[in-house]
Amino acid sequence: MVTDLTPEPAQPLTTKGQATRERIVRAAAELMFRDGVAGTSTPAIRDAAGVSSSQIYHYFADKEALTRAVIAHQTQAIVDTQSELLGRLDSLTALRAWRDVVVQAERDLHCVGGCPLGSLSSELAEHDPSARLALADSFSRWSGAIRDGLQRMIDRGVLRADADPHKLSLAMLAALQGGLLLAQAQRNSAALEAALDAMIERIEQHAVAPGG
Repeated sequence: MVTDLTPEPAQPLTTKGQATRERIVRAAAELMFRDGVAGTSTPAIRDAAGVSSSQIYHYFADKEALTRAVIAHQTQAIVDTQSELLGRLDSLTALRAWRDVVVQAERDLHCVGGCPLGSLSSELAEHDPSARLALADSFSRWSGAIRDGLQRMIDRGVLRADADPHKLSLAMLAALQGGLLLAQAQRNSAALEAALDAMIERIEQHAVAPGG
């Protein structure tokens, strides 16, 4: 006799249930960004979300499951927003406009907190393999959005065909993450601006010469 071990599909959430779940995730994301995952307790999330402990455990089996949901939430909030901006990337002017948006966003936060995905990675990557994989996927999506924009620039003849969009996108994301970390420590955006500007100058070296 063969036993079907495939889990029953989860019942779809009602509109009210989805709203409650999202409220819990948003509260957890804000607390984990401010206090770290280890410094965020379930009772603190409960109070911030205005729900009961039983409601939290109705939607999430444990804190680890909630943390995965926070990673997904931060990915959507950050990477999807960047993807929208980078989806319009078809020129060096557009690349600089994206840079300005990133820098202004950090200034608006007074350079406090760093990158939510970067902070989660620093805290979780060494001892939570599933979180590390989820975060690696988030960063891959981010660099992929940059890569796709650079590829469009190649396709449109803005950049030469010998430009490597994969390598350049990884370097751009590394510059962004390093710049955000230094901005957090130094409480100013100078390092972030310098890192992004240096990468844009590097990309510009692949620009097609006028009349070329």
